[in-house]
Amino acid sequence: MDQKQTLRHEILELVRRYHAVGSHPEFRSGEDPVRYAGRYFDEHELVALIDSSLDFWLTAGRYSEEFEAGLGDYLGAPSVLLVNSGSSANLVAFSTLTSTKLKDRRVRPGDEVITVAAGFPTTVNPIIQNRAVPVFVDVELGTYVPTMASIEAALGPRTKALMIAHTMGVPYAVREVREFCDRHNLWLIEDNCDALGSRYDGRLTATYGDLATFSFYPAHHITMGEGGAVAVANDDLARIARSFRDWGRDCYCSGGENNTCGKRFAQQFGGLPYGYDHKYVYSHIGYNLKVTDMQAAIGVAQLHKIEEFVAARKRNHAALMVGLKKHERHLILHTAPAKSDPSWFGFVITVRPEAPFTRAELVNALEVAKIETRNLFCGNLLRQPAYTDIEHRVVGVLTNTDIITTNTFFIGVYPGLTGPMIEHVLATVDRFFAERKTS
Repeated sequence: MDQKQTLRHEILELVRRYHAVGSHPEFRSGEDPVRYAGRYFDEHELVALIDSSLDFWLTAGRYSEEFEAGLGDYLGAPSVLLVNSGSSANLVAFSTLTSTKLKDRRVRPGDEVITVAAGFPTTVNPIIQNRAVPVFVDVELGTYVPTMASIEAALGPRTKALMIAHTMGVPYAVREVREFCDRHNLWLIEDNCDALGSRYDGRLTATYGDLATFSFYPAHHITMGEGGAVAVANDDLARIARSFRDWGRDCYCSGGENNTCGKRFAQQFGGLPYGYDHKYVYSHIGYNLKVTDMQAAIGVAQLHKIEEFVAARKRNHAALMVGLKKHERHLILHTAPAKSDPSWFGFVITVRPEAPFTRAELVNALEVAKIETRNLFCGNLLRQPAYTDIEHRVVGVLTNTDIITTNTFFIGVYPGLTGPMIEHVLATVDRFFAERKTS
């Protein structure tokens, strides 16, 4: 072992010791916060991060390649592309469908894309930004995903794709949706940002779509801090997606590589001179959406813990369900459709419209007790200021979506929650009901 390797070994051993010194105080009910989500890590993530920093490779590198291969193996996906956020993953995935390389199947301006209004904005933003038309359907209360009937009712003569999230980790009927898309020659993008490890009909979500997206923000199932990924069903789509991620360039060489194709200076592109350097030929209007290798290093360590994290989320969700069941008269509790096996993102609660209290009153009681809550993202997207003038179509009435806007919130189930924290949550809810003499 040379001197640099010896020093690296010593540095990483010190990192392990540094982590071991950390304190783990007992939870103090009502004094310490109960987070809705958060990063969850140990010495393995710290060691990987410092190891990558010692390489000083400041863009995507060996750890990025390892993560893409590892997530691909977990999913059984032929191609996975790392990007810098789940929002970027959605942008890359949808933009891929607009490529001229797809000929008659490309999504053009004015084409329609079936989605939901009760979700996260960046599931819908790429549709709008590419001048396609979002077609909104309602969702069910309790599951917060659309029914197959509502999706079928949204089909129109200009429908080209579906782009729907497995909201809060709950899978919609994605096998049936896949079959629907196949019958009508439609693209399917699974927004799987909330749902890493979820299954439908025994199969992992993100494996049914032509493309699927992930987020690795700290609130999500695994984290890189900032980061995301696109899983792609075939090599042709993967090459297009990679182009959009990498400035829009036609060349597919990895960073630091040259002339992988052997024809770098021997091709004709558009109106460019023959032999124009392929590394500077652009076949799409793209972006630079790559991650750094230090982010990917954290992700590599987290990949090995997916099943552990999924199990913790299920355990915490089940404990909350048992404790909240007694309040179902006034609360709609978080459930999953048939054949769905969620890797829960949070525990969603809707205050029934006829309840003798409001969402604001219950949320305030939780927040005063230092229990974090969040609304179910943007509620009805069409009621948000940025979306009042977008071109769109609504199928049916967004009744439940409007109820979500006024009555729905969620609390955490992430692996950092402990038994005493969950007991504090349940005791706070029980106290809220007792003070109102409500059962």
